[in-house]
Amino acid sequence: QVRLVESGGGLVQAGGSLRLSCAASGSIFSINAMAWYRQAPGKQRELVAAITSGGSTNYADSVKGRFTISRDNAKNTVNLQMNSLKPEDTAVYYCMGTIGTMTSERRADYWGQGTQVTVSS
Repeated sequence: QVRLVESGGGLVQAGGSLRLSCAASGSIFSINAMAWYRQAPGKQRELVAAITSGGSTNYADSVKGRFTISRDNAKNTVNLQMNSLKPEDTAVYYCMGTIGTMTSERRADYWGQGTQVTVSS
């Protein structure tokens, strides 16, 4: 079993910052890509940022220059630093990891429970 546990969400004023963290635990054999997604009310879930095991990153156009994704392979964690937040960033943010387990080395996607980020005007 693999679990992803998120932390760092909350309420912040426009222009402020938040840092989200996600820790993976369980019978992990390997972790490839990790990513953050978000879903706002009435909208489809969208990719916010992703990072490969080698550190290559990509971002949604709407967050480029404001958000930074990073990871610590030794700790099985991924972070999302969010600066210059806008009300449009309000959403539930989900952590995702492509992970191979001890019982099955074939990698699959695992998801966190989501954490609420609310940006007020």
